[in-house]
Amino acid sequence: MTETYQCIGCGATIQTEEKGAPGFLPQAALDKGMATGQFYCQRCFRLRHYNELQDMHLDDDIFLEKLGEIAHDNAFIIKVVDIFDVEGSLIHGLSRFIGNQPFVVLANKFDLLPKVTRPHRVKHWLKQVLRANDLYPEDILLASANKKGSLNELIELIERVIHQRNVYIVGVTNVGKSTLINQLIQHFGGGKEIITTSNHPGTTLDLIRIPLTEEHAIIDTPGIIHRTQLAHYLSREAIKQLLPSKPLKPKTYQLNAEQTIFLAGVARVDFTKGERTAFTYYVSNDCYLHRTKLSEADALYKKHKGTLLSPPNETEVETFPRLVAKQIKLKADQDVAISGLGWFCANKDVEVTVWVPQGVAVTVRESII
Repeated sequence: MTETYQCIGCGATIQTEEKGAPGFLPQAALDKGMATGQFYCQRCFRLRHYNELQDMHLDDDIFLEKLGEIAHDNAFIIKVVDIFDVEGSLIHGLSRFIGNQPFVVLANKFDLLPKVTRPHRVKHWLKQVLRANDLYPEDILLASANKKGSLNELIELIERVIHQRNVYIVGVTNVGKSTLINQLIQHFGGGKEIITTSNHPGTTLDLIRIPLTEEHAIIDTPGIIHRTQLAHYLSREAIKQLLPSKPLKPKTYQLNAEQTIFLAGVARVDFTKGERTAFTYYVSNDCYLHRTKLSEADALYKKHKGTLLSPPNETEVETFPRLVAKQIKLKADQDVAISGLGWFCANKDVEVTVWVPQGVAVTVRESII
């Protein structure tokens, strides 16, 4: 029987035949690595060493199929969500995939929220959002995958359950799951950066097992792709600009009705009805916000999309989805969240029209702050 090898970056089975398929590695590189039996596929190698991600076109059902394997194991699940995009990072119907296995929710990127944010308030808010989506975790943990000190509670949890169960890390793309896995590997004595990390959707292609005891392991799962996230319509450079990497600095505008705020060239908020109001935006510090009159908004977007209003950049304008409108009656204690971009709120009841790329989710929710 021919021996098979698994990429230690993304988990795909190594193969030398199809260059565009998962796990491709040139025969010469395969021969060179035979001495150790450990390989990175060409895609992971180029991502790690050249920061270059090769596109990989896979059916979304493949990812869901992999996740479904958990229900047949004796497992404990850590469901990772992006606190900056909670609605966009939930796996709806999670129980269908994991069965009756116990799980906790780890809210990643807590450090990106404004420093005045109170943890107990965020946990309460998360519990409400999760219940609204029929998710009832045993606990909610707040963490930052880039900061080891914030993972102590998670590490203690893993140490308690790993002798009885496998620990599965699950989540949609772009929540920082692979970065979290790398931190856990370093803590438990493994090598640095073993798992491929990327802010591009769909990096992990198969289940990756990291043994901690003779019988049980931490198991990384493929990121589930949500087409409602903005990241699926932009280049890696644009994603980097719009995904926050530092604590948010809220941006507040005193607006009258009939004024518009553009969020780069990817979204637009029209203030259509209400008294003069303070609108506060919680988006990446690198996301350019532009105020204009509602009567001039269409012409401004047509003229400056891809230049002043960027991303998308000039090369992406033609393929970027058209913006579609959603009319919202917003209360003073609510947020409007745009999946993969951030959220905004107003200090009075108002009516707004939110324009986002067709397919991107917009959610009205209880205010997080």
